[in-house]
Amino acid sequence: MKHYLLNVMQPGWDELPAPEVLAEIGRNLDAFHQELREAGAWVFAGGLHGPESSTVLRPRDGDVLITDGPYAEGKEQLGGICVVKAPDLDAALEWGRRAARATTLPIEVRPFMGEAED
Repeated sequence: MKHYLLNVMQPGWDELPAPEVLAEIGRNLDAFHQELREAGAWVFAGGLHGPESSTVLRPRDGDVLITDGPYAEGKEQLGGICVVKAPDLDAALEWGRRAARATTLPIEVRPFMGEAED
């Protein structure tokens, strides 16, 4: 089976949703991850700390520059990832739909390079 990356696109919130909303999203994500496991599609999933915790390493003139904090300003940031096994793009998109419902956030689905379809 081919592997697909489901990127959780998180908005740059000025304030987080209410704790009860986050708790419901957490329960929905747990159920989604369990569904992936039961279907044999689970590979890996994890949420990320906010972009303020990032460090960017950029090659320049034979050296590598290090920049703390978010380098790119944007309306959406990568909030988490999920790697799934799916027989084809249509199946991966269905997992993406389920992830979007669970997280209430946009999901980007991308295949990994160099993997042949079974």
